[in-house]
Amino acid sequence: MPWLQLKARIAPEQADTLEELLLAEGATAITLQDAHDEPVFEPERGTTPLWETTVLTGLYDDPEGVDAMLAQVSAAWAEVMPEEPCPDIEVELLADRDWEREWMDDFQPMQMGERLWIVPSWHDPPELDAVNLHLDPGLAFGTGTHATTSLCLAWLDGLAVADRLHDQAVLDVGCGSGILAIAALKLGASQATGTDIDPQALQATRDNARRNGIEEADLRLCYPEQLEASHFPVVVANILAGPLIELADEIAARVAPGGRLALSGILAAQADTVLIAYEAQGLLMEEPTTREGWVRLTGRRPS
Repeated sequence: MPWLQLKARIAPEQADTLEELLLAEGATAITLQDAHDEPVFEPERGTTPLWETTVLTGLYDDPEGVDAMLAQVSAAWAEVMPEEPCPDIEVELLADRDWEREWMDDFQPMQMGERLWIVPSWHDPPELDAVNLHLDPGLAFGTGTHATTSLCLAWLDGLAVADRLHDQAVLDVGCGSGILAIAALKLGASQATGTDIDPQALQATRDNARRNGIEEADLRLCYPEQLEASHFPVVVANILAGPLIELADEIAARVAPGGRLALSGILAAQADTVLIAYEAQGLLMEEPTTREGWVRLTGRRPS
């Protein structure tokens, strides 16, 4: 059976209205994607992250009567949004395919550094003796596919290979899916603490930790304001440049004497500004590492 796909590029404030109208016309599924591949790492607590330009896609299992449906959507839009024109909606007829299988085929095991692999649940680990982190794509909080996440995972793997992670406590600022905190524990960290402003992220981290056999006692999760005053030998923050600069004093203060720090979620053009902000906090920053236009900054606090 062929499927009908409707797609529109919209402003964030238009998303709820168009979604409701398409669902009212029988949409089987609605997805929201970023039109410019700009990931949102820190949405406001309890909100759905949207982007400057959002692509809204509706999928229908009945391609008949599309012209009448579009006319109905346009008329309903005029009633609820009379001051704004209805967005242009592209129509595409999709051949009948096994969408779930194709989606699963898009996600293969990924190697991060020398020993660490991210392995979807439907794949066998490529290397049984490696450190295998089992994580399925789900909530858009990080699955290792984005350069910012893979840069941080490779850094943690490098610490483990150099025996600088064993029995160390790790702080993951903006933990998202928990991928960094969980990877640190599987690589030998003694304990990890994950903080995030979004309760969905904390729940995703909790679920992923359970899936990877992480004991609750080894992974503490909390909102940033609940974080106890303490220092960590290893601190990693994969958020955006703006929050990294705004929170520079708070994040840097968590790095213990002799401790190490990794920052990511930074575009190449933003790297110098972030680096200066952390040097001002007394950290010795190193040369940036760049991948696909994104930067990881690393440094340490003098002993």
